[in-house]
Amino acid sequence: MTNPAEIIPGVIFYTYLSTERKARVGFLAHNTLVLQVSGHFTLETSVQKITMSKGEMLLIGKNQLGQITKTPLPGEDYETIIISLQEDLLRTIALEERIEVLPKYVGPPNVLIPANDFLRGYFQSVMPYVRNPTETITNEIGLLKVKEAVKLLLHAMPRLGSLLFDFSEPYKIDLEKFMISHFHYNIPVTEFAELTGRSLAGFKRDFQKTFGMAPRQWLQEKRLTEARALIEKQKKPSEIYLDLGFESLSHFSNSFKNKFGKAPSEWSLRRV
Repeated sequence: MTNPAEIIPGVIFYTYLSTERKARVGFLAHNTLVLQVSGHFTLETSVQKITMSKGEMLLIGKNQLGQITKTPLPGEDYETIIISLQEDLLRTIALEERIEVLPKYVGPPNVLIPANDFLRGYFQSVMPYVRNPTETITNEIGLLKVKEAVKLLLHAMPRLGSLLFDFSEPYKIDLEKFMISHFHYNIPVTEFAELTGRSLAGFKRDFQKTFGMAPRQWLQEKRLTEARALIEKQKKPSEIYLDLGFESLSHFSNSFKNKFGKAPSEWSLRRV
């Protein structure tokens, strides 16, 4: 099966993997519910690292940068069901259920959901959609499954309402602190701007004032400088290029050589 397969367009996705994979996810735009069918799932952000096993559920908050590692266990495949809780659907639910404006959510952005009989039943109810991917499922049915998921989450953990139904616009955050913590994510400059609560023009203007150069130039310089430091600590180029936001090993090697005059492998040898 392809990875991921879209079972209900824009709502439910099914992930199947038979070998370990580390994915630089980048921008996690929507609230997302992840149901772990088999294998291990690890989400790592700048503030949290969470691992799930078979039968566990995780609610991922929107507007984050993160990396996911998907690991099958011996004798079984890796499987997850991913339910996207997109804002337009949540707004519809809030209107239909007459949910009032809730206090600002102050908990962790990613929350493991304690299992109970109702959530286990929901888990099982989603499986037929996954096991029959060729069936045509309407958006109306998809919306019903999302509504059910939201209501059961609120039943299990009422405080999550403040996370799910937060429709406020992102506010400006400390640009320098954010970029130093997240420079290694390979996402467009437009998404960095959104995550820091700025328009693209405002982001570029504030970036120039803060760092004295354009975003793309600074990102390249920062990533290559970090790469050199890691190589000097005997890290292999093939082990680090993805984690530093480079799309391919050849792209990384060429950029490194243009910056420092030697290929990464040659730089490593000069330190021996």
